[in-house]
Amino acid sequence: MRRRQFISLLGGAALAPLSAVCANAADGCDVPPERGDGWPGGSVAGDSLVNREALCGMADRLATSDANIHAVLVARDGKLAFERYFKGADEIPGYIYGRRVETIAFDADTLHNMKSVSKSVASLVVGIAIDRGLIRGVDEPIFSFFPELSDLRSPEKDRIRLVHVLTMSMGLKWVEATPATGDDDNDETRMHMAWDPCRYVLGLPVTAAAGQEFFYNTGALTLVSAIIRKATGRPLDEFARENLFEPLGITGTAWGRYRGDTDAGGGLRLRPRDMAKIGQLVLAGGRWNGRQIVSKAWIEASTAEKIKATDSQTYGYLWWRGQTRLNDRKINWIGALGRGGQSIRIVPELDLVVAVTAGYYQDYSSQAFRLQFGVFRDVLRAIPPPA
Repeated sequence: MRRRQFISLLGGAALAPLSAVCANAADGCDVPPERGDGWPGGSVAGDSLVNREALCGMADRLATSDANIHAVLVARDGKLAFERYFKGADEIPGYIYGRRVETIAFDADTLHNMKSVSKSVASLVVGIAIDRGLIRGVDEPIFSFFPELSDLRSPEKDRIRLVHVLTMSMGLKWVEATPATGDDDNDETRMHMAWDPCRYVLGLPVTAAAGQEFFYNTGALTLVSAIIRKATGRPLDEFARENLFEPLGITGTAWGRYRGDTDAGGGLRLRPRDMAKIGQLVLAGGRWNGRQIVSKAWIEASTAEKIKATDSQTYGYLWWRGQTRLNDRKINWIGALGRGGQSIRIVPELDLVVAVTAGYYQDYSSQAFRLQFGVFRDVLRAIPPPA
C-alpha cells in the first residue's frame, strides 16, 4: 500500500472537528477513580489540567449520537484526568469461525481490540530486546535472523535490514487487508494461511530499493514477532508480559498467535487505561512510576521521524508522527494508530496522552475518519496551554 493511498485509511490533520461543545456535563463524568492499577486517583484540583466541562460535553454528545466511539481517556501531567466509556457495536470472534458484531456496554475492565496499535507496542518490545543486548541493533541484515530462508536471498533483498522492517520500507510488494479487499483477497490473509508466514513475506517480489519508500506492510510484524522469539527464546507476547506489561502494572491482556508466533501486527487486546499507560511511558522517556522500563534512547529513536508516510504524516520505528492545526497553532503528536479508530496520541508539548477506542473496522468513509479525528481535536481544545 503506497504512501499516498494510505492517507485515506488513517485520516489527516485537515479533518474537521466535531460540533461545538455542549455546555453542561452529564452524570458519570466524575474525575477518574483510583483503581489500584498504578494511576493515582483524580481530584477536583485536576480540573486545572483539563477543561472538564468541555470534555464532559463532548462525551455527552458522543453518548447521545450514533457515533461508535467506545472510550475516551485523557492523561496530563502524569495523571489520568478524564475517562468516559460508551455503548457501541464491536466485532468479536464468531462462535465457530470468523467474526460477529454485538453491542457492548464498555467499561474500564473491557479488553478492546488494538488492531495496529499492536505494532507500536511491538516497537517497545524490540527496544527492550536491543537494550538488553538480545538484538545487536536495527542495522542487522534481515536474513541474519532467518538463515533457514537463505534460498530467498537476492542482491536486492540482501539490502533489507531490521530498520527497514520497523519503518515499513522493505520495498516488497504487499496488499494490505482493508474493507475494499475483503477478508480473503489480500496478503495478510494469504500470509496467515501460509505454512511458513515469514517465508511468505520474504518471498514477495521487490518493488523498490529497501529504505526508499514507505509501503505499509503488516507482514513486517510477522518478521518482528519471529525475530523476538529467536532472540529471546520466547514468543513476543510472553517476553512483553514479563518485561513491559508487568512493570507497567498491566494485567489480563490478550495477544493472539498464528502458528505459534505472536500476532504483533494486530492481535493485542488491552484495557483503555493500559493504552494510556503505554502513552505515558513514551511521554516520560520510557519511565513509569520511577522505573526505567524502556531506554530513553530507544524511545527517542523509535518516535523520531524516519520516513515520509502520507501527505501529512511521517513514520518512525512503528510509530506515527503527525501535526494538528488548532486555531493558529501547530501541535505535533506521536501516535499508535489502529484500524477501526483505535489510537494512542502523545503530545509532548502539552504533557498529554489521549487514548481512544472505537468500532469503525469496516467503515473507511471520510465521515467516520472526521468523527474519529474530531474527538482528538475536541480534547485538544479542552487542554489549557502550558504556563
